[in-house]
Amino acid sequence: MRPLSLSLTIAAALAVAVPAAARELPPKPTVADVVKASGAGDWRVPDPENTLYLEIPTGRVVIELAPVFAPQHVANIRVLVRDGYFDGLAILRSQDNWVVQWGDPDEKNPRPFKTAKATLPGEFTVPVKNDRQFTRLPDRDGYAPQVGHSNGFPSARDPKSGQAWLAHCYGMVGVGRDNASDSGNGSALYAVIGNAPRHLDRNITVVGRVIDGMPLLSVLPRGAGAMGFYEKPEQMVPIKSVRLATDVPEAERSKLEIMRTESTSFKAVAEAQRNRGGPWTKVAAGHVDLCNVPIPVRQAK
Repeated sequence: MRPLSLSLTIAAALAVAVPAAARELPPKPTVADVVKASGAGDWRVPDPENTLYLEIPTGRVVIELAPVFAPQHVANIRVLVRDGYFDGLAILRSQDNWVVQWGDPDEKNPRPFKTAKATLPGEFTVPVKNDRQFTRLPDRDGYAPQVGHSNGFPSARDPKSGQAWLAHCYGMVGVGRDNASDSGNGSALYAVIGNAPRHLDRNITVVGRVIDGMPLLSVLPRGAGAMGFYEKPEQMVPIKSVRLATDVPEAERSKLEIMRTESTSFKAVAEAQRNRGGPWTKVAAGHVDLCNVPIPVRQAK
């Protein structure tokens, strides 16, 4: 049996804590509200020269490339695409809570390159001066001194080292490599489909972000082999083609707009995630993780 004084202490604590936790917050604008109220100037159309269309049997996956952060790899990917390198290859890996990866499944007799480079130096970071469109989030981050967004991409930087880089958030696209830093070239790519593996930041070249079609990748059957690789050829998802939007007739292009991450509307999007209002939310987080800030994409009007 508890002492009377202890029971009274617990009761008093509950009397204080329960009403505080149950108190309703005032309604606040949601991300949907911000998007609805945004103006035409808050949106941009992705550059067709930096937009990839990955065509698989279930539809189109649209990827926006980030040449500011990986100029050599992006240039090499453009060459690979225009050489038709990816056409007929496959999605060969789907690892639960990790990544979906595509490339050449035949390691013994790999498809030869035509004009693309076989090796490139790793582009894990770039000088801060190269990133001129950084908009900082005020929230703390465990992986970098500063985080924010750079023209539609989640990014981070270290003012002391003078380096900037893209963050491994959901939907980001990176370059597969072996142990050597220069062993990646853009012929093997992956998209993050699980929790953000931020420990990969500055260890892999990140070349862009999926801006449309993520459900087509995230629902793929998980591979049963090591690291989620498919063990049988028939399990792999064939790639019909990969094209740059600029090489696709305009009538066949995806009509998309991305919210400008330097805009006032996007700042309001981050705030809507940071401090959600009631009546459903009872306790506002007062914080938002870099990878939990949505970057709105919509069909062009």
